[in-house]
Amino acid sequence: MAPALKIEGLSTFFATPRGEVRAVDDVSFQVEAGDTLGIVGESGCGKTVLSLSIMKLVPTPPGRYIAGRILFDNQDLLALPEKEMRKIRGKSISMIFQEPMTSLNPVFSIGDQLRETLELHQGGPPREVWERAVEMLRRVGIAQPERRMRDFPHQLSGGMRQRVMIAMALSCRPRLMIADEPTTALDVTIQAQILALMKQLQRDLGTAVILITHDLGVISQTARQVAMMYAGQFVECAEAEAIFSRPLHPYTVGLMESMPRMGGEFGPGRRLPMISGGAPDLAALPSGCRFHERCPDVMPICRDLEPPLEKQENPRRYVRCWKYG
Repeated sequence: MAPALKIEGLSTFFATPRGEVRAVDDVSFQVEAGDTLGIVGESGCGKTVLSLSIMKLVPTPPGRYIAGRILFDNQDLLALPEKEMRKIRGKSISMIFQEPMTSLNPVFSIGDQLRETLELHQGGPPREVWERAVEMLRRVGIAQPERRMRDFPHQLSGGMRQRVMIAMALSCRPRLMIADEPTTALDVTIQAQILALMKQLQRDLGTAVILITHDLGVISQTARQVAMMYAGQFVECAEAEAIFSRPLHPYTVGLMESMPRMGGEFGPGRRLPMISGGAPDLAALPSGCRFHERCPDVMPICRDLEPPLEKQENPRRYVRCWKYG
């Protein structure tokens, strides 16, 4: 089966007064139809820039695509003119942004914003468009959808606004959906409902999903493939089961060990393990491995040479570390 999306050597840099920021640096991956790829990393590692690069929403300048290809529908999205890209956004590739309140227009009703997406990409008589919009709200679990169509974003709760964003993203039955921190700032109960909803709709529509988050618990519930991102690069890529049962890269190991566990060994007065130091400045990256200053297994070669992302024992497993080079 051909992948829904294939990215080859994508690099997105930003020009700043402090120098060039390597937000996304030589990233490659693919996601298949109906599958879920989870991209995990701490704040500032380049996850959101990667998602905006796929949608060609990186402001240029100061950003620019240095290298790589984004292959979708047998065409390179980076080579498409903006007019053609607008036909793809929202229809074939959709995105759920991190904060619904900043993504939804506060001066337009929910119905107006949902109908705009349908009218732009699918068209049809106004009454039919209205009914399709109401059906999408009903499908994402919003009670009294006809009434909610007339509400404004500030009249909805955080969970309901997120459901509206999902409805807008799926209204045109896209082949690929990018979800950037879709459960941030939601309480645990609503978070579980949103994740269950996304999984159900994905099964119904066969949509491929790229789920971007820093929450390993969310990844464990939803993703089949996982890519760990650090300082603009992928450092480990594998099936979720392999990542959680046997992490290889020291960064992945550190993240797994820092997760609290029910009935774990950390009683009163004991602290969870933590990764020392902080992520490097993307405008002043260290030589060698970008993780070596925080790595407990650092070797002399790590300080001098940057390791490649190499295939390991499993054909679907790749690690960027000299321990396995």
